[in-house]
Amino acid sequence: MTAQVHVTPATLHGWPLPAPASDKHGRGVVLVVGGSAGTPGAVRLAAEAALRVGCGKVRIATASSAASRLAALVPEARVYALEETADGDLAAENGPRIAALAEDVDATLIGCGFVDPAASDALLGAAFPDLRGPVVLDALASAYVAGHPELGDVQGPSILTMNPNELAHVLHRDAAEVAGEPGRAVAEQVSASGAVVLLGGETKLVGVAGGPTYEVTGGGPGLATAGSGDVQAGLVAGLLARGADPDQAAVWGAWLHATAGERAAARRGSLGFLARELAPEVPALLDEVAG
Repeated sequence: MTAQVHVTPATLHGWPLPAPASDKHGRGVVLVVGGSAGTPGAVRLAAEAALRVGCGKVRIATASSAASRLAALVPEARVYALEETADGDLAAENGPRIAALAEDVDATLIGCGFVDPAASDALLGAAFPDLRGPVVLDALASAYVAGHPELGDVQGPSILTMNPNELAHVLHRDAAEVAGEPGRAVAEQVSASGAVVLLGGETKLVGVAGGPTYEVTGGGPGLATAGSGDVQAGLVAGLLARGADPDQAAVWGAWLHATAGERAAARRGSLGFLARELAPEVPALLDEVAG
């Protein structure tokens, strides 16, 4: 039976992140691929979270109709406009360009703001033959995983960040079954894919091939809000770009997300704070754990 580790600040203090470099390139570069004509905000949340966790540079590749707006809203990022389908999703024809944009980055995050599972599957299928990892697949990027459970086309380490419904879809299981035995479901997906799996929820679980299952509690009901998962995915990708191993990036990202929710609730109330208010809590949390 897989050992389980309950994550506390002491756990993280004893598992320090790589020391930050003194220049922005040395602190890592993240490519965020996501969004659609109607969901550009998801990419903004993920990109800002990656910066808040300490990575040095962010690139955003998103729907052409939203690119100029995002460039103004996230002035720290370089934004690339991608071709859209008639419905405003990222077209599969973008696959080779995404792979090219990812050639000199330290982590690629794909999936935030995706709307159509079929479009997501087609895009990833076109990108992965030439895309080098490490890669974080978030939310509806799991549509590709459902049809390719072994992730055979993914070249390099990978992290899957998903909620219970998305994990149920990937495993072709009933959502209630996954909710009843989340640890078993995570272990099954880890075994099938070899990826690190971060399952969100009231209790977060991080499964690692050949390692323990990490449990992160806390956060409160306020984290169940639109965009919250995009923030968590951005935190994980930013840590990965900084040089953290995939398991460390997932565990730290899960804890930072949950604890940022607790801090936001303490400042504003247990419900009603916005996903965009989570990432600003992160720099102080990093200093607290390090100290």
